[in-house]
Amino acid sequence: MILLDGKKIANDLKVEIKRVVEQRVEDEKKIPHLAAVLIGNDGASLTYVGSKVRSCDQIGFKSTLIRLEENISEKILLQKIYELNQDDSLDGYIVQLPLPKHIDEEKILLAIDPNKDVDGFHPANFGKMALEMEAFIPATPFGIIELIDRYGIETSGKHCVVIGRSHIVGRPISILMSQKGKAGNATVTVAHSRTKNIKELTLNADIIISALGIPEFLRADMVKKGVVVIDVGITRVPDKGAPKGYVIKGDVAFDEVSKKASAITPVPGGVGPMTIAMLLKNTLLACQRKD
Repeated sequence: MILLDGKKIANDLKVEIKRVVEQRVEDEKKIPHLAAVLIGNDGASLTYVGSKVRSCDQIGFKSTLIRLEENISEKILLQKIYELNQDDSLDGYIVQLPLPKHIDEEKILLAIDPNKDVDGFHPANFGKMALEMEAFIPATPFGIIELIDRYGIETSGKHCVVIGRSHIVGRPISILMSQKGKAGNATVTVAHSRTKNIKELTLNADIIISALGIPEFLRADMVKKGVVVIDVGITRVPDKGAPKGYVIKGDVAFDEVSKKASAITPVPGGVGPMTIAMLLKNTLLACQRKD
């Protein structure tokens, strides 16, 4: 069984990106600049944004963290996004999700300049991705493709079951896995909360990508021997015995499924680190497009 070590591959990517940045410095070219907009004090969001800022420091990017109050009005937030769109010093920026309930998430994402949308959530980027045109690919699906490719996992002609249909992971990865190119050419089935025969589908899958958000949903009796499993789930499960009062669980019951899998991602340390690495790669691409 191969452990698909996202932390290692993400670190390899950061080293590669750092070398490119160092060469840009030598050539007196612009240094990539990433900004993150964080609204409120959500613990998970604070941790995630903090990781992004530290990663920028590690590879020589410029980074800006914009902290806004939880009760900010939608109008003022849209004004801030307009300012970021006009700021030529910024190559890309992200608005950390989820947003407060009084703010229309779709309206905010639509307001982001597609050329700075390094999260790859804008419909312009999503549409171009689906048409196999140059676009910013959403960071998590981008990371999954990179992880599969770097471990040399065969996908061509394989049956891939994607569990989950979100616009952030499930839908885009189902498109990418079926496209021509690296880590593609698979026959893809998308399963979701209304699918009645998930076990039947997963038992016939060569590759399973689970982005459901239900801890330990995928069990050993739902997979066949030799399956490749990509676990995108990351849920905080309360645990009074844990130092932080919770433990992180993926969608996959790792201990039992790993005994049947030929390759599997751990949680944490699998897809999560790849997401940040690909966000950095998108930011570098945004900067290079301006050269």
